[in-house]
Amino acid sequence: MGQKINPIGLRLALNKNWCSRWFARKDNFGTWLHEDRKVRTFIKKNYNQAAISNILIERYFNRVRTTIFAARPGVLLGKKGGKDAEIDRLRDEVSKLLADGQELIVDVIEVKQPETNAQLVAENVAAQLERRIGFRRAMKKAIQTAMELGAEGVKIQCSGRLGAAELARTETYKEGRTPLQTLKAFIDYGFTEANTTAGKIGVKVWICHKELTEEMQNAVNAKKSKAQKGAAR
Repeated sequence: MGQKINPIGLRLALNKNWCSRWFARKDNFGTWLHEDRKVRTFIKKNYNQAAISNILIERYFNRVRTTIFAARPGVLLGKKGGKDAEIDRLRDEVSKLLADGQELIVDVIEVKQPETNAQLVAENVAAQLERRIGFRRAMKKAIQTAMELGAEGVKIQCSGRLGAAELARTETYKEGRTPLQTLKAFIDYGFTEANTTAGKIGVKVWICHKELTEEMQNAVNAKKSKAQKGAAR
């Protein structure tokens, strides 16, 4: 019986960082944890077209800083200079999910290469499966594109009733190297589900990078208004 672990959780504090970066005592921990989950669910559900790869949440005293990594930041920012800018509407809606008296800061960072981001690649493959595109074609195309853009290795796995088959099965395609047990390897992992007429199909993506990506390098400090550049804290 195989025992597997999330590649991101295995590499925390080595070359990965937490998505929620704050410390809380026992009386506040549960409340803040549920608030983080509500914020992420709301943003992913209502701004799915922005191709959001990750949402970082930091807290310091009465200040909450939310950093959104998106391939299409224009969907979140809206028109520049307008009174009804989309970013202001987003900030107001998310503020309602937080406790009273907490100041909210929203930052949007563009993902330069969405084709090499594991979460975005998984969502792209899932979207193609929902449009009834062949799973082999979608998986091989995603691997080819990521390898052409400099990825050291890519591995994609789809599980479910592939091709509307009667029996569920798992198919995996990979190219290059993806050393999942090497802790120093810069492995990016993404998972999502495709809702097809035959049922749910799980899509997992592992991408090995040659060096730290921008998302790993820039740790955001909730005390300041700018991102702290350099090594992750």
